[in-house]
Formats: sequence, C-alpha cells, structure tokens
Amino acid sequence: MWLIILRTFMTYGFIVVFFRLMGKREIGELSLLDIVIFMMMAEIAVFAIEDPKAPLWEGVVPMLLLVLIQRASAFFSLKSKRFRDWFEGKPSLIIANGQIDENEMKKQRYNFDDLTQQLHEKGVKGVQDVEFAILEPSGKLSVFEKENPVSTGFVYLLITDGEVQKDALTLLNKSEQWLKAELAKRGFFELSQISYCTIDSAEKWFIDIKNER
Repeated sequence: MWLIILRTFMTYGFIVVFFRLMGKREIGELSLLDIVIFMMMAEIAVFAIEDPKAPLWEGVVPMLLLVLIQRASAFFSLKSKRFRDWFEGKPSLIIANGQIDENEMKKQRYNFDDLTQQLHEKGVKGVQDVEFAILEPSGKLSVFEKENPVSTGFVYLLITDGEVQKDALTLLNKSEQWLKAELAKRGFFELSQISYCTIDSAEKWFIDIKNER
C-alpha cells in the first residue's frame, strides 16, 4: 500500500513537470494532439500506479516521449502555417453577413443545436444579430455582432434545419398550421427549404434559406 501511495505521488509530480514543459494552454484552446496526449498520459499513469512491480521508468519514459512529440509539433506549427493548418485545422466561417453557411456546418459536423447553444453562451439572441461567426480549430465559436441588433426582447426559435421547434410554438400558444400560414404570407411554402427561422417579442421575423450563399 505504501509503495502504491509513493508511486502515486511520484507519478503526479512527473505529470505536473511534463505539463509545465508543454506550455500554458486554455482547456478550450487545446489542439487535437494535446487532447490525445493528455488521454495517453492518463492511461500510462494508471498503469504505472496500478502495477507496483513494474519499474517506474516504464511509465515515465513514454510520458516524456509524448512531451517531446508535443513540443516538436508546437515548434513546427510556429514555423509553418501549412503544417499548422493541416495538423490543427483551419477556422471555418459559419455565418457571413448574417447568413448561415449550411455546407460549411455539414463539413465540420456542426449542427444547429451547437450553433444556438454557443450563440446563447455569447449572450447573442439569434443569428439575425450576428455579422460574422467563425468556428475556431479549438471548437470555440467567435461571434462578431452587428452594430445595431435586429432582434427585440425574447427570440423564439421556430425552425432549425427544416424542422419545426414545437416547444417554441407552445410558448407562443401557436400551432404548426399558424406557422405555415405566416411563412406562406412571406413567400415560403416548404419548411424543408428553411434552415433557421425566428420571431421576437416585437413579432419581427428572421428567415434563413438553406444553401442561400
């Protein structure tokens, strides 16, 4: 038991030193390689602690090798934009001039629930208030709002990716037939052609058509 406790403290110490050598990165800014290395280090640490009969260096050496790989990739990323783009990925323009790029979203496997959640986390009510939104390689969404927000009060999300959001209709005390009638008045007769549709407290509508760009 005392040997396991000692190995736990020693392994913890090695991991702290190794992470310091890897440099400071915010959790949300971790690259794919960083995440893989952290997971592998965690697995190696478990094996090093659970098997007291194995020499400790059998766990330390692989962790040190992972640190060297991470440092090497960081070095090449600084020196070469091509390597950085290939290894860490490029930013993706999700919203441009207030219009959603559904093709780019599909390419990045980024859905409307992700978009809505991250907009709300930024304090943005809806797409209509966004000038540009960029999906960073880290998975964060960088949002640039319009100088003069379009929406007023609460924004109800009625349609995403052609699907009616029934919870929003319930809050409005409206039916799907009402929604279809209102859209028909505005020249939209097929729900499947609409990627994003909202109405705010002032009854201002925002409708984004699929593949409009």
